[in-house]
Amino acid sequence: MREHGSEGPDALVEAGLDALGREVVACRACPRLVAWREKVAREKRAAYRDEEYWGRPVPGFGDPAARLLIVGLAPAAHGANRTGRMFTGDRSGDWLFGALHRAGFASRAEAVSRDDGLELLGAWLTAGVRCAPPDNRPSAAERKRCRPFLERELELLLPRLACIVALGGFAWSHVLRILADRGAGVPSPRPKFGHRAEVEVARAGVDGGGEGPITLLGSYHPSQQNTFTGRLTEEAFDRVWARARVLVAD
Repeated sequence: MREHGSEGPDALVEAGLDALGREVVACRACPRLVAWREKVAREKRAAYRDEEYWGRPVPGFGDPAARLLIVGLAPAAHGANRTGRMFTGDRSGDWLFGALHRAGFASRAEAVSRDDGLELLGAWLTAGVRCAPPDNRPSAAERKRCRPFLERELELLLPRLACIVALGGFAWSHVLRILADRGAGVPSPRPKFGHRAEVEVARAGVDGGGEGPITLLGSYHPSQQNTFTGRLTEEAFDRVWARARVLVAD
């Protein structure tokens, strides 16, 4: 994050995101997830046996003045649960940060640790669930308990947001539900998820929501299941971020 300056809007948003991040890291609300993330951190993967795992909930990170919000599912057991930063230290992150760098949203294409100097440019990266879940499947109750963290991030970032990219079907549905509950003009019936699916959400009724609509873009998650099988190609992924670049510029 940037250094704190005067107490203007940017400084207040940054202070709010910093405080929220500390709350996220301290959370122990889901016993199953706490037990799993700490077990993984103790036992480690052989390739990382000499590293100290983060083993805690993972906060969002990026630019407090973001016009782009990126929402994933949850930290990977040996990725963000190891490094302490979203999508950092695994192959999904290699795909994501490579694409973000090509689109001008990241200062570098490689993400190896939370101290590697990588910065997001006009973007904020977060997830619907903040702890690594067993089999990458958080329960409905765990998703519900974690939801207020994303709601508060949205509240802080919403005045400037122009675009939200949902990585996967869960993130797509989760974001639409939160926006609808905040009073935004989500179309009915709810739009279905798909790669490069796009829907405009009116801000009507959203307090402090800024001006103009928010565009939600869908993208297949850059998981190995999608990238190894060719379901998600680099070209198809880049198209999502090229569209996001146009939307935040508008």
